[in-house]
Amino acid sequence: MMYGKAGKLLVSIVLAALAAGCASGPQFYTDYDPGVDFGSYRTFGFFEPMSIEGKNYSTLFGESFRTALRREMTARGYVESDNPELGINVSARMQEKTKVTTSSDPFMYGGYYHYRRGFYDPWMTYGYGTETHVSQYTEGTVNVDIVDMAGKRMVWEGVAIGRIKEGRSNAEIRQAIDSGVTTIFQDFPGQAGQ
Repeated sequence: MMYGKAGKLLVSIVLAALAAGCASGPQFYTDYDPGVDFGSYRTFGFFEPMSIEGKNYSTLFGESFRTALRREMTARGYVESDNPELGINVSARMQEKTKVTTSSDPFMYGGYYHYRRGFYDPWMTYGYGTETHVSQYTEGTVNVDIVDMAGKRMVWEGVAIGRIKEGRSNAEIRQAIDSGVTTIFQDFPGQAGQ
């Protein structure tokens, strides 16, 4: 299947945010409206198209999200419907980041005491050295939003953030989506009809 440039970037974003073994490990967050009774809802459905299924994006990964999200919602007693009470949307974005790390190194200049070079003066550089490392990377963010369709307001959000790792197969990306959605839904606040 052919992907446009944006589609390939989406593949990287999804992988970065959800794949186990990311460079710094993905971070997962959820939030919800505490005033909402999630047990009062019975049905769910998906936005058509979801944000990640827009122009230049492959539906392959959208379908992977749908499959994982469908599993999580039906496990909680919700029924998929063409006229849902809860609508689900998935979006993704990426952002270039710069990380600057500075550390003190009392022996930076020439190793241990610059090894007694010159006519002695071993203490001259002690305590003045610093090392600065600058790295650039791309951070991907995937949002899963659940919206009260009658009120047109978001009632729950799951977020996955991580560094982009390239070169993964489609099967690895689908597995990352599946496990990421499972992790995001661990603290989902309700069951249908309860």
